[in-house]
Amino acid sequence: MKKIFGIVLLLNGLIVIGQNGLNVVPMPADVKMGKGNFTLNKNTAIIVSGLPEKFVPLLNDFIYSTYGFKLKLTPYSKKKLVNTIQFAHNGKLYGAGIGSYALQVTNNGILIGAGTEDGFFYALQTLFQLMPASKNNISIPQLYIADYPRFKYRGMHLDVSRHFFPVSFIKKYIDYLATYKFNTFHWHLTDDQGWRIEIKKYPLLTTVGGYRNGTIIGRYPGKGNDGLQHGGYYTQAQVKEIVAYAAQKYITVIPEIEMPGHASAAIAAYPQLSCFPNEATNTDGIPWAGSKQGKQVQQTWGVFEDVFAPTDYTFNFLQDVLDEVMPLFPSKYIHIGGDECPKEAWKRSTFCQQLIKDNNLKDEHALQGYFINRIEKYLNSKGRNIIGWDEILEGGLAPNATVMSWRGEEGGIEAAKQNHDVIMTPGTYCYLDHSQTKNEDSVTIGGYLPLETVYSYEPIPAALNTEQAKHILGAQGNVWTEYMSNPSKVEYMIFPRMSALSEVLWSPKGKKNWKDFERRLPAIFKMYESWKANYSKAYYDLKATVLPTEDYDGVLWKLDSKIKEAFIIYTYLTHTVADYIAPIKIKGAKFEQYTARLYSNDTSKGYKLLSISEQRFSFNKATGKKITIVNPPSKSYPGDGAFTLINGVQNEKGLAKSSEFLGFNGTDLDATIDLGREMNVSKVTLHVLSQNG
Repeated sequence: MKKIFGIVLLLNGLIVIGQNGLNVVPMPADVKMGKGNFTLNKNTAIIVSGLPEKFVPLLNDFIYSTYGFKLKLTPYSKKKLVNTIQFAHNGKLYGAGIGSYALQVTNNGILIGAGTEDGFFYALQTLFQLMPASKNNISIPQLYIADYPRFKYRGMHLDVSRHFFPVSFIKKYIDYLATYKFNTFHWHLTDDQGWRIEIKKYPLLTTVGGYRNGTIIGRYPGKGNDGLQHGGYYTQAQVKEIVAYAAQKYITVIPEIEMPGHASAAIAAYPQLSCFPNEATNTDGIPWAGSKQGKQVQQTWGVFEDVFAPTDYTFNFLQDVLDEVMPLFPSKYIHIGGDECPKEAWKRSTFCQQLIKDNNLKDEHALQGYFINRIEKYLNSKGRNIIGWDEILEGGLAPNATVMSWRGEEGGIEAAKQNHDVIMTPGTYCYLDHSQTKNEDSVTIGGYLPLETVYSYEPIPAALNTEQAKHILGAQGNVWTEYMSNPSKVEYMIFPRMSALSEVLWSPKGKKNWKDFERRLPAIFKMYESWKANYSKAYYDLKATVLPTEDYDGVLWKLDSKIKEAFIIYTYLTHTVADYIAPIKIKGAKFEQYTARLYSNDTSKGYKLLSISEQRFSFNKATGKKITIVNPPSKSYPGDGAFTLINGVQNEKGLAKSSEFLGFNGTDLDATIDLGREMNVSKVTLHVLSQNG
């Protein structure tokens, strides 16, 4: 066994250093390329030394599904080994680090070494990406890879409460995670719009709480209600099946049972969990379908005042629920939510106010801390730890809690400074429900999170010192499904951003290289296509920017493309104007509609259309003029600076196009617009977005 691995060490010094166009994601820690190839064929033998043969079926399943044949398992021999794939256990590799492996390809074959089982699994994921799709010439480049993960927690989340997804897709989602070496699946199972896990002691949680009578149409607050019942849940047998399936791929499944807020579905099933069991669910102003009597599963999105009452009945209920959840999930962690819990019901509740006094609590925020602490103690007594969203910092952090920082990085920084473990998942980098293109043609929750921004994320905040930084376990991509009603939309929203996040979490910080990742994108897209998975092509988007003119007379529409071998044609209304050469000056008319199309400059493919960008301009006396503002805008809504207010772009899609607004938080808008000359003004209109929820 040691002699086999000695081949790796011997040949390591003979191999040329450099990535040389390697199309692997995430990029390994250390890659050294050779000059030749190894050709795999039907006569290639598999040899296993020093570990179970469990990885042989995984390898053969991939080879069979891709090339149509399987390889034979051959006993180990000390004779010269040619045309083989060898598995060799080596406990000293990187100090037997979890997930580390070495992979060598020579002209004689392939050698895989690892100290732990997950290392062998990750080595195979890399090998699969190295193997070509062509069945005629299965040629793999000679190389040596020494690899290991940067972070111990590499997570992806999926919300199945807003929209339910079948077991088959959950398994496919886990397959996606495995390919990119994620090791944690955060399964969001309960919320206001649906309870998705069978609890045998409380059957109404699924028969009542698992279904809603309708869903709002379009973006919140909605343009009506579809009137269709939506729902579903996973039986405990199905949960066990999914958890076991994930374990085979070295992925831990962490369940989330939301509390004390986001509890409408549970309260609809068991109203006595509410502070006011006899009050009907508030449906005022909501496009609603079906009964409005009593407690209802929510049909819209947002935050709702009806939350768990901190009574003994509620705590006994939650303990019973957790007693059925824990045996299904061997995970060290149970996620208990803790986010977005309104305090209005607690403020109105005589019981809650007395509970605050009896326990010498400062206020309702401290009552939330009391609630979380009580649940944590129970889970700790069962050998489990809690994860909660960063709101669990309010009212004092539970002693053994891990914080998931989503409202920026501040919560994670604060928790790490208190010596608590942290998982970073800030919305500005990790919320994959945000729009990934400014030309989005389907409904999303809003925001704008392009691929480049995801790739640029650094999970360890600069504000932490070396010791505090050790508490950053890793990061996670979140997939909230208010506007994802089918698997294809989920795929469209996660790809390719999930691939970028995998490199953030796995590869050494110094190995991250956006230009090289960009080079690999065509190969990444081909992989999605081989899976028949939907994905976003926002990478090809034209970058359209509205700029002021030098004389402040009109505006400039500037177009840029990442694709070098491409050209742009733009049209005014329906009339083709010309090839785009320089920024287009637009002025004068009240409304101007422009469309730009990006085509690949490849005649063999017939000038393929890559991207379309449309922009409608609305002109008034202020459009394109010189503007200054006194107070800086909010960091969350910087727009394009002061010019955002007079650039002729009229936002008609609310938060979905939030970059077209200039946001102010706690300061006044104080702007001066220089019209350039004296003129009569009869009316001033300010277009604003005021949207709760």
